[in-house]
Amino acid sequence: MLPNREGKRVPDVELPVRNVDHWETWSTADLFAGKTVVVFSLPGAFTPTCSSSHVPRYNRLAPMLAERGVDAVFCVSVNDTFVMNAWKEHQEADRIVFLPDGNGAFTDGMGMLVDKSNLGFGQRSWRYSMLVRDGVIEKMFIEAEVDGDPFEVSDADTMLEYLDAGAEKPHEVLLFTKPGCPHCTRAKAMLTERGMDYDEVPATLQRLHAVSGQATTPQVFIDGQHIGGADELATFLEETG
Repeated sequence: MLPNREGKRVPDVELPVRNVDHWETWSTADLFAGKTVVVFSLPGAFTPTCSSSHVPRYNRLAPMLAERGVDAVFCVSVNDTFVMNAWKEHQEADRIVFLPDGNGAFTDGMGMLVDKSNLGFGQRSWRYSMLVRDGVIEKMFIEAEVDGDPFEVSDADTMLEYLDAGAEKPHEVLLFTKPGCPHCTRAKAMLTERGMDYDEVPATLQRLHAVSGQATTPQVFIDGQHIGGADELATFLEETG
């Protein structure tokens, strides 16, 4: 049974890190000292759930975690620093600190090192998250010990709810746009003014027809709902306050 280490200190280990063009040694004693830190650990860089859900959502909610007193968000994986650096760049996860636990020392100290040799992974981390204050673990969310790769409780939303049960989640906004489109510029300005982050997708006629049935840009989607163009977005924002 995987241990719940609430009330205990995080392992005191040193992690070799390649920072741009030189080597550094990061001490967990220094990384956690005097800070409130959210940590999430996962089986491996570039793996499906880790790349599609775990990392992106923590990166998305990092500002909301910061508003609730979190100084940093750490992602831990039993991968070397070159892999972790490449993964961070690929994910564009600039709000997260990636900790390369290449030797598994931190993960082993947490009691979370598991054998995934059946997948060719060797020793890797079980999936979990935790809130750490000044090096002491306050809360852990450990995935159930079942077959496969469960992902139910170590997600960013669960951590945010632990910190603030009434927290209002940010809207998920997607824009289909074209270069030189003044209405696209207007839509993006309205969203920026409201502090609403958005993902922008280059529009083609085929894409527009497939997702909206329209041929003009922008086409705006909020939380899975098709809003329409810039005028419809303005109305939506006015009505929702």
